[in-house]
Amino acid sequence: MSDAIDLSQKLSTFADHWSPRTVTQFNACDVMVVKVQGEFVWHKHDDTDDFFLVLKGVLDIELRDRTVTLRQGQMYIVPKGVEHRPVAREEVHLLLIEPTGTPNTGDAATAAARKVV
Repeated sequence: MSDAIDLSQKLSTFADHWSPRTVTQFNACDVMVVKVQGEFVWHKHDDTDDFFLVLKGVLDIELRDRTVTLRQGQMYIVPKGVEHRPVAREEVHLLLIEPTGTPNTGDAATAAARKVV
């Protein structure tokens, strides 16, 4: 990587929700930005934790026994195997880090195609 990555600029290149964009990779992981709004599907990742960092807005991560609310600058890691559902009442911008190839729904058949910006 030869230049700084401007996450705001990367986020400005698309408008769709729940479709992560890879901005770079490190240690076999994708570093992604995504815009979210509304409710995502309940899902889990059997083989990896799920990293969320809020860049803008407020995100609820619903777990079966509680809800974790994240505001700008806050992060949360859902442990592997734990069912969860992200919910954004208004548009939220996130930074995600996942091993390359991890389906965002936990199931390759229903996952959003990975895009690069």
